[in-house]
Amino acid sequence: MRQTRKQKRSYKRVKWIIGVALVVLVAAMGVMAASHQNKRSGNGTPLTTADSHIMHVMIMGVDSRGDDVGRSDTLMVTAVDVDQKKAALLSIPRDTRVAIDGHGFDKINHAYAYGGHKLTQQTVEHLLDVPIDHYIVIDIKSFERIIDAIGGVDINVEKRMHYEDPWDDDGGLVIDLYPGEQHMDGKKAIQYVRYRDGEGDIGRIGRQQKFMKATLSKLISPEMLLHLPKLVEEISSALKTDMSVAELLDFAKLMKGVHDNGLTAQMVPGQPAYIEDISYWIPDISDLRQLLFSELGYTVSDEVKAKAQADEDEYMKSLPKGLQLLAESKSSGKIKEDPPEDSAKPMKPSEISVMVINDSGINGAGAEVAGVLQRKGFVISGVETGRTNSRAQTAITTAKRNTDVFYGMPFHCVIMDGGGSNQAVVHIGLDYRKH
Repeated sequence: MRQTRKQKRSYKRVKWIIGVALVVLVAAMGVMAASHQNKRSGNGTPLTTADSHIMHVMIMGVDSRGDDVGRSDTLMVTAVDVDQKKAALLSIPRDTRVAIDGHGFDKINHAYAYGGHKLTQQTVEHLLDVPIDHYIVIDIKSFERIIDAIGGVDINVEKRMHYEDPWDDDGGLVIDLYPGEQHMDGKKAIQYVRYRDGEGDIGRIGRQQKFMKATLSKLISPEMLLHLPKLVEEISSALKTDMSVAELLDFAKLMKGVHDNGLTAQMVPGQPAYIEDISYWIPDISDLRQLLFSELGYTVSDEVKAKAQADEDEYMKSLPKGLQLLAESKSSGKIKEDPPEDSAKPMKPSEISVMVINDSGINGAGAEVAGVLQRKGFVISGVETGRTNSRAQTAITTAKRNTDVFYGMPFHCVIMDGGGSNQAVVHIGLDYRKH
């Protein structure tokens, strides 16, 4: 049948919209590229010893609830070298302690609640000392639908992941995944990225980065053409960005090159700390400032190194009294892999990382339990306050081989099988009483 001029225009318009939508999703997954017009640095100082075209894009996953604007529970910065067609992804833990303009020092994910993406961008720029050229905000509630729209992804689940929380404020949470290569729809995928182990938010960041790489591989596959119409529908309401159509199309042109050259993924180096029941990630600013550029193959100038060290010294002076740094858990930015479960022999407490989450509503319970575990030799990866105070029973979740290691605690608890071989999570319930 012969097409009318109007039908042809309509067809071209649909193709254009689909193309832009695909690029937006790719951008949201952290595969960014830049125009050759951006050569700025944070304070007018030389970033590297090379004349490079590096662009920084901030990606936020926001969990908004009703009238609550929400917090950026996922926060990443992508640095892209246009000339080399290489990209490096930096994940910023949501508990990272930073200075937020007008609000003093707080967790970085609170910046979005205080002032949206603009204040978050300002805060990230101050932390990294580089400009953020663009931002992307992703509605986390749309995550499941978007993954279904692209036909799911293939992930090699690294370990048994089992967790049930009937008190979760989204109406209950059940995570039940087995190790091995598997195809995940949106429902399974959100279980994978939400799972919490003894590494807390740090372990979850590693899974997010792994998942994003798998999503990128799916996006550049030929079969994506079949899923584009549904993808357009989901993306329109899921993302907000300040990037123009022309910039998005530039991203698409460089997408294949970035994928072929590899997308490296790191985390802000630092160490966990806590004060009372509040957990923080304390960044190593001097290492952080060099990380993204070294991943792209550049050497940071002496001027930038000196400023980074001065900023770090000033930052460390700002730490409040009573903050407990967990130096033995200091991270260089590399995401650690779980050791293979090749033995049924229990591990020593000093080999097990424990995340303590106070779901009881009892002030100070998290710090008390962390102190008990530390005295027994366990490594505390963090102490957090949960979202509810209705959990009835204190529970310790760890690998089957290590359940016996947790017997004899001076408080009521149940010990459950689940999680990595060298990790445990303690959820404190209303039954908590210190002996």
